[in-house]
Amino acid sequence: MSLAPRAVLVHRRTEYEELLARHGTHGQAAFLLSRRGRSIEEVVHRHERTRQALREVAAAVPLTWRSSSVERADLDRFPFAPEDVVVVVGQDGLVANTAKYLRGQPVVGIDTDPGRNPGVLVRHRCADTAALLRAAIAAGGPAEELTMVEAVADDTQRLLALNEIYLGSPGHQTARYRLGGEGDQGPEEAQASSGVLVGTGTGATGWLRSLWLERGSSAALPSPCERRLLWFVREAWPSPATGTTRVAGELGQGQGLRLTVESDRIVVFGDGIEGDALELTWGQSVRLGIAGTSLRLVT
Repeated sequence: MSLAPRAVLVHRRTEYEELLARHGTHGQAAFLLSRRGRSIEEVVHRHERTRQALREVAAAVPLTWRSSSVERADLDRFPFAPEDVVVVVGQDGLVANTAKYLRGQPVVGIDTDPGRNPGVLVRHRCADTAALLRAAIAAGGPAEELTMVEAVADDTQRLLALNEIYLGSPGHQTARYRLGGEGDQGPEEAQASSGVLVGTGTGATGWLRSLWLERGSSAALPSPCERRLLWFVREAWPSPATGTTRVAGELGQGQGLRLTVESDRIVVFGDGIEGDALELTWGQSVRLGIAGTSLRLVT
């Protein structure tokens, strides 16, 4: 007998909960905020709105379904199952934080603070939850397949990201490596830089776009569902031993960018989650390209 669908509600701690964790009591947090010219009432109001949204979404889960919830900090330990429907309740960034741990499960994005969030990935309101859950499990239900980027190291470590993957030194030191595309003729180029960023169409509204604008790139930014990536080297340094001829490009289906480490340590992390990074040491290599997995976002 097949299992009933499970709705997994993904959320993150509110600013108010973080203040209480840091300062202990409501009064102490209010006092410290007042000294900085801020009122805690604004923070409490957003907290209450988020909690109410979570209650409304939970109440919309059909009685015949199973349900569970997970906080953002615990995503890397949560056992997602194939029959799950993932309901992200919060900000756009929380969808990106969740995407790397999924393998094709449908995702519903619920905006807890309309007007404050851009709503690029959390496109729906709490009242839409029940209809969206039905659509998520219906054959041919409305959904977008958002392209993701992956990094695969030579020791089989693998990292997925929805917006972008960054490779660089852990800190502010210069990263040293060799960079080349698969199938390129000639040797890889030795480089010293602030790191390499490989981004998707979903990430084209964020960090990738800022680098694209800074370079005045003539390459068109990819759309979220397009099977194409752009990559940029940040602040490549020319020297007798390092070059700057390969500092930007794009990757299509089946194409890869290969980086071989020539530093003591390079970290690889996705969507700004530094706490869940791959660590590579001297001589290791990593391939960047379009992931076989997409994010299925229910529309």
